[in-house]
Amino acid sequence: QVQLVESGGGLGQPGQSLRLSCVASGSFVRINRMGWYRQAPGNQRELVAIISSHGHTDYGDSVKGRFTISRDSAKNTVYLQMNSLKPEDTAVYTCTADVSAAGSGTLYRVESWGLGTQVTVSS
Repeated sequence: QVQLVESGGGLGQPGQSLRLSCVASGSFVRINRMGWYRQAPGNQRELVAIISSHGHTDYGDSVKGRFTISRDSAKNTVYLQMNSLKPEDTAVYTCTADVSAAGSGTLYRVESWGLGTQVTVSS
């Protein structure tokens, strides 16, 4: 079982910055990928950013150049630095992790999701 705990959400003004953190804990062998999705009311969930165990990153088009994802492998933590915030960044941001776990003599992959943290951008 993998638990993901997000922190750092809240209220930000347009043009300002916020940083989200997500810590993974539980029983797993390695983290393959961690990242963030977001969903605003009435919208579909969309990719914000993802980072692989090799450090490869991928971003949603709407956040490229403004958001930066990074990780601290020793702490099983992923960060999302959000700069130049816009009102349209308002959403619930949810952390996700793709991990490899051991069981019955084999490795299997597990995808887990956090509970989400609200980010509101408003003046």
